Amino acid sequence: MADINSGSSRRAHEQAAYRGATPVVTPAASDADEALVGIVELLFFAYRDFTGEADVVLQELGFGRAHHRVLHFVNRQPGLRVADLLDILRITKQSLARVLKQLLDDGYIDQMAGTSDRRERRLYVTFKGESLARELMELQAARVGAALAQAGEGGEAALRAFLSAMIEPEQHASIGATDMVSAGSEIADEQAGDVITSETEVANAPQRDARTR
Repeated sequence: MADINSGSSRRAHEQAAYRGATPVVTPAASDADEALVGIVELLFFAYRDFTGEADVVLQELGFGRAHHRVLHFVNRQPGLRVADLLDILRITKQSLARVLKQLLDDGYIDQMAGTSDRRERRLYVTFKGESLARELMELQAARVGAALAQAGEGGEAALRAFLSAMIEPEQHASIGATDMVSAGSEIADEQAGDVITSETEVANAPQRDARTR
């Protein structure tokens, strides 16, 4: 009897089984389904190119997209609390603590204790952090602006409506450029705890006032 455990016998056995297998036939998608799949693929490619130029800058600094998001929202909302940042990014405390530690250690972000509650950690970009955030935003804004120009009249309104509809309704209150902090952030802060102090090194970082730098 042939040893089916040997290399050649096993391959022959697998090939025979493959030849005898019944292929799986996937039903053809409807025209509507195909149109949606096409849009999904466009989103994949658009996001790839939207982040591509910024990724190059970030990689040179040893950063990734998580660092970019943190830097962006802290720059847009000076004094943003750690609990609010967790709510915006929807990442774990541990993940945020790692990213924040690197940005703090490298001098892109400063943290300060809150004025009314010293347990709070308020986040500010440094001059160095603001410069990087502006450089990354200019790259991405230029791509978005060029695409909108090609989309023609009404393109911006349509894009805003589409992107807004893609976001969960309960998150709409936290995405405004001038009011990203939700009304219930005091409760969220108590529940989230002091994220930065979960990392000893970050908790011991100097409490510098970024606004004076």
